Amino acid sequence: MPMKLMMKNFCIILFLTPICLFAKTSNILLVVSDDLKADALGCYGNTLAKTPNIDRLAKMGVIYENAYCQGTVCAPSRASFMRGRYFGKNEITWGEHFLNHNFSSTRVGKIFHMRVPGDIIPGTDGQDIPECWSEKYNSPGLEAHTPGNYACLNLNKFTTELEGRESTRMPNRMFVTVDYEGDGSDQPDWKTATKSIELLHKFKKQKQPFFLATGFIRPHYPNVAPFQYFEHYPFRKMVLPFVPVNDWNDMPATAISRSNSANYGIDQFPDNQKKMWAGYLATVTFMDEQVGRILDTLEELKLDKTTTVIFTSDHGYLLGEHHFWQKGNLREEVTRVPLIIRAPTYKHGRSSSLVELVDIFPTACELTGLPIPKSVQGKSLVPTLYDPKRTIKNTALSFVPKGTSLRTKNWSYMQYKDGTEELYNMKTDSKQFNNLSKSKKDLAQLLRHRKLMEERKGAIR
Repeated sequence: MPMKLMMKNFCIILFLTPICLFAKTSNILLVVSDDLKADALGCYGNTLAKTPNIDRLAKMGVIYENAYCQGTVCAPSRASFMRGRYFGKNEITWGEHFLNHNFSSTRVGKIFHMRVPGDIIPGTDGQDIPECWSEKYNSPGLEAHTPGNYACLNLNKFTTELEGRESTRMPNRMFVTVDYEGDGSDQPDWKTATKSIELLHKFKKQKQPFFLATGFIRPHYPNVAPFQYFEHYPFRKMVLPFVPVNDWNDMPATAISRSNSANYGIDQFPDNQKKMWAGYLATVTFMDEQVGRILDTLEELKLDKTTTVIFTSDHGYLLGEHHFWQKGNLREEVTRVPLIIRAPTYKHGRSSSLVELVDIFPTACELTGLPIPKSVQGKSLVPTLYDPKRTIKNTALSFVPKGTSLRTKNWSYMQYKDGTEELYNMKTDSKQFNNLSKSKKDLAQLLRHRKLMEERKGAIR
C-alpha cells in the first residue's frame, strides 16, 4: 500500500477511536444515600470509616472532591436534583424524561422526599412523584422501634424496652441509636438493595434500557443497625470535632443553628457525642455493604459494561462541628456532598472542579444520548469523564430559607436575607472558624463574592 494512503487510513483510525472508546451508556443506576457527609467515606479521606464498596466504586470512576447540594434539607434537595433545577417545582423529572424516550424508570426506596422515620415505618410514598416511575417500591422498617439496645443520647437514656422511644415527629428523634442482634435483613436498606438486585436480574432479560433509582435512608437518623456494625466503632476511639472557644462570636445570629449542643442538652454528655459518631458511622458501613451487594450483581450480570452508576447524597450532615447538629444551614459539612460517577469505557480519577447536584440529570442525558430538557439548569459533567482535570464550574450555590452560600475554589461566602454575611478563606481555614466579612484586608474578596453571588442568582431566576 502506498505510504500516502497508509497515512490517510491511519489518520481516519485515530479520528474514529474516541467515538469507540467513549460510546454512550445504555442504562443509568442512580444510588442516593440520605444525610451522608462527604468526609464520612474512606475515599474522601476518612481513615476510620469502613466503606470498602463505595471506595471501590470511586476507584473505578470519577470522584468529585468539590460537589455541592442546592437544598440543605431532604425535600428541596431531592426536588432540585431530580429536575436539574436550583428550585425544583413542577418541571419534568428524570424519570418522566427517560420514560418519554423508551426507558423503564423504577424507584426503590427514598428518592423524592420521604419522612424518616415517618414514612418508613408505614411504608408510605411521602412526596413521591408517581409520573416519574413505571414501577416503584417502598422499603418499610421498624426504625427506632426495632427491638434491641435503644439510646436517646441527648437525654442520656438507655433501655431495651420498646415503650417510650423517641420516634416520628418527636423532638429528640435525631439523637437515637439502636443496635441489636440480627443480620440486617429486616432493615429498609437491606430490602432496598434486595429489590434492586431482583430488578437487575429482570432488566438483564429485557431489551429495554433502564433507569433505576435506588434510595437508601441511612445514615439518616435513627441510627439503627445490627450490633456487629457498631463494633467497628468503639465510642472511646471516636474523636470529636475541634471547636474553638467562642466559635460563634463572629457568626451572624442568623447563622447560628438552633440544632446545637446546648439547646438539645448533649453538651452535658461528651461520651454520648462520641456515641453519635459511632452510630452514624455504623449505619454508613451498613449502607455501604448494601451498595456492595448491588455492585456485585451488576458485575455478575455483566451489566457493569453498559450501566453508568451515579452515587451521591441529598446533602451533608453536622455531628458537633461548631457545636451544631444535623443540616439545614450553610456550613461546609452540610453543603458539600459525595459524588461518584462510574461510566463504562470512560476514565477514572479525581476531579477538583466545582460541581452541583443539578448537574447529574443533564450528565445522565448526555451519557445515554438523550436531549437535555430546556427546563434543566445544570451542566453536563461528561467532559470530566473524558478528562477529570477539566473544570465545569467556578462557583456553586446552596440555599436555606434565610440565605444563600456561594462556593468558589478557595472561598466560601454566605449572604443572609437580613443583610449579614460570612466569608471564609477555605485554603487557610477549611473548618470555617474565622469570618472575614468585616476584615478590611479581605474587602476586595468580599466585594468580588457579592458580585458573583448577584450574577449567579440573577442567572437562575
